[in-house]
Amino acid sequence: MIYEIAVYSGKRLLFRFRDSLLLLPGSLNSLANNLCPELGSKGSISFDDVRPETLNSMKDSLIEYMKQDIILLGGILLKFQNLYFNAYQDDIVKKITTPSLALSLFRNKYYDDKKSSIHIPNMNEDRFIRRGYYGGHTDAYIPYGEDLYYYDVNSLYPFIMKECPMPGGVPVWYSDLENRNLDEMFGFIEAYIECPKSIKKPFLPYRERKNGTLIFPTGTFIGVYYSEELKFARSIGYTRIPLNGYLFEKMESPFIGYVNDLFESRSKAKKEGNNAISFVYKLLMNSLYGRFGINPESTITEICDQSRRNILFRMDDFINEIYIKEDLYMVTYLSNVVGGGGYTSYNPPKMAAVQISAAITASARIYMYPYISREDCYYTDTDSIVLGNPLPEEVVSSSVLGKLKLEDKIEKGYFLAPKCYHYTTDSSEEVLKYKGTAKKVITSKWFEEQYTDPTRTKTEEVTSFFRPDWKNIDIKKNVSTVTLRTLNNNKRVNLIENGVWVGSDPINIYDLQCLNKIGRDIIYNFKRKKTLLENENKKITLSTRKNEDDSQKNGKKDEDKVNTVKGKNKRWTMFPDSDSDKDEDKDKGNSDTMYPDSDSDSDTIASDTDPPDVDVDNKIHRTLVSACLYISFLYLYLISYMGRYTNCK
Repeated sequence: MIYEIAVYSGKRLLFRFRDSLLLLPGSLNSLANNLCPELGSKGSISFDDVRPETLNSMKDSLIEYMKQDIILLGGILLKFQNLYFNAYQDDIVKKITTPSLALSLFRNKYYDDKKSSIHIPNMNEDRFIRRGYYGGHTDAYIPYGEDLYYYDVNSLYPFIMKECPMPGGVPVWYSDLENRNLDEMFGFIEAYIECPKSIKKPFLPYRERKNGTLIFPTGTFIGVYYSEELKFARSIGYTRIPLNGYLFEKMESPFIGYVNDLFESRSKAKKEGNNAISFVYKLLMNSLYGRFGINPESTITEICDQSRRNILFRMDDFINEIYIKEDLYMVTYLSNVVGGGGYTSYNPPKMAAVQISAAITASARIYMYPYISREDCYYTDTDSIVLGNPLPEEVVSSSVLGKLKLEDKIEKGYFLAPKCYHYTTDSSEEVLKYKGTAKKVITSKWFEEQYTDPTRTKTEEVTSFFRPDWKNIDIKKNVSTVTLRTLNNNKRVNLIENGVWVGSDPINIYDLQCLNKIGRDIIYNFKRKKTLLENENKKITLSTRKNEDDSQKNGKKDEDKVNTVKGKNKRWTMFPDSDSDKDEDKDKGNSDTMYPDSDSDSDTIASDTDPPDVDVDNKIHRTLVSACLYISFLYLYLISYMGRYTNCK
C-alpha cells in the first residue's frame, strides 16, 4: 500500500502525491453524494473503446471525464477540510489516513495520560500480542434459506470501546502460568486449547500456518488469546490451559468521552438532515480502533541513484530493489528499524498499541457469539448476521449504540462462503457479494448452480484495465483466465445429506508445533492432576453409593420388622378387601392388610439386588403414617363402640 510519494530535488521537497482513498474511504461517486452533491456525479466511459487508434477521436470526451473527476475530488477534500476544521480546529493536510486523523483528535481532546495510560509495547511485547490480534469473525454456515433476516450492529467497535475495560499499565511477562487462576488474569495469554467436536460453531480463532487463513476450528491447538476470550470459551465447553503471557492492569476505557461525543453529534446531524457532517463523524468514530493496531514494520520505497542504493543495500532494514535504468533504482526498506552491521533498533509509530485493538476485536467476537451460535444463523461477517427468525424487540434498534438494526428482509439467499453470497430482498432488490477479481463475471444464476453442485468449477476471461506491472514500472491492460469456485473449502467442510448441500461443519485440527518445554510440562501436570481428580471423584462416588446401599438395606429391615409386628397383632381391616383381593392375599400367604394395595411382607424385605436409587426415607415415612392412621381408626372405633354400649344401657 502506498501512502505517499514525495518528490525531492536533492534535499529539497518539491511536491507530494497522496492517496485520497486512505483519508476518505469510499468511491468517488458515493463521497460526492455525501459531501458535495451540488457538484454532480462521476462521469462514465467505456474503457473497451479506449485504444491507441481511438485516442484522437475520444480526446474531448476523455478530457471532460477527467475534469469532472478532478472537480469532484477537489470539492470533496475541500468540503471535508472545512467541516473538520470548523469542528475541531485542525487541518486534515497534516494527516495521511482517517485513522491517523481520528488518533490526533483523540489525543488532543480526550486522552488523559494520568487517568488512563496507554502503554506503547516494545518489540517483544508487540510481536507476542499481535499473535492474538485476529480481527472479525466471518463464516458461512447454511448455504440456502428463505424468509431470512439480515441484522447489523450499530457501530460495534465504538460500542465495545465505550463499554469494555481496556489493558492498562505496563505489562508483566509470566513464563509459567500453571499456578495462577485464570479468573484473576487480564491480558494476552498463550494457551493450550481443546475444542470438542460437539461445538458446531467454534468460538476461538486459529490462523493457519501455510496461508494465514483465519478459521474457527475444533481440535487441539496452541494460540495467543485475550484473557476474556479464554474465560468465555471455558463457559461454552472449551478446555484451555494458560501457559505464558503478558498480564496488564484492568483499566476503565479511555474512549468513553470520544465515542459518546461523536455518536451524539452524528445522531444530531442525521436528525437535522446534515448528511455531510454525519458522514465525517461516522468515519472518525469507526476509524480510531484500527490505528492502535498499526503494523510497526512500515516501509519506505525510495527512487535513488547508485550511491544511495549502495548505502541502503548494506542496511539490515533493506527489503528489495528494482532496477529502472542506469544509475536509477527503486529501493524498499523498513522505516522503523534502523542500524547496520548486525545491530537494529526499534522505532514504532506513535501510539502503536496493539493490545488495544486486539482487546476491542476480541470483545466484539464475545459480544457477537450468542447470535452466531444460534441454530438459525446462516451467515456472519464481523458485525452482521443472517438469521432464520426475527430477534426480540428489546435488542433491535436503528439508533441505539450496540443494538442491532434490521438491514434487510430476505426473500431467498445463497451463502456459499465468507464474502460470497447473493440474496433477494422482499422488495425485489438483489445484493451480490463476491471477493476476488472474478466478481465482474459472477451472476445470480452462478450462485444457484453452485449451490446445486458446490464442487462445480467454471473458467472465465476477466479483463483488468489498470493492472500494475511492478517489474517494468508500468500500468497495463490485462486479460486473464480465472476459475470460479466456492471459496470456503479451507474454512469449513460442506455437509451433504442425500445429495443436498444442507450446511457445514468446522475443520478439526491438531497443531502443537510451537509448544516449548515449559508448556509441555504445564500441560502434562494439568492432565496428571485432572486424571488424579477424576480417579478421586470416582472413589468418592463409589463410596457414596456403597453408603447409600447400606443405609437402604438397614432402612428396609426396620420397615420389615414394623410390618411383621403389625401383621401379627391385627388380622382385620377397617376397609375390607374385595373377594379378588382376599383370594390374592390368601394365595400370597398374607392375612389382612391396613390398605388393599399395601406391599406384602415379602416385598418389603431388602435384598442386594435392589436398585441403589430406592427412596428409603419415603418408605419409612409411609410406614409411620400407616401406623398413625391405624391408631386413629382404632381410637374412633372404640369411641363408636362405647357410644352404642351406653345407648343400650
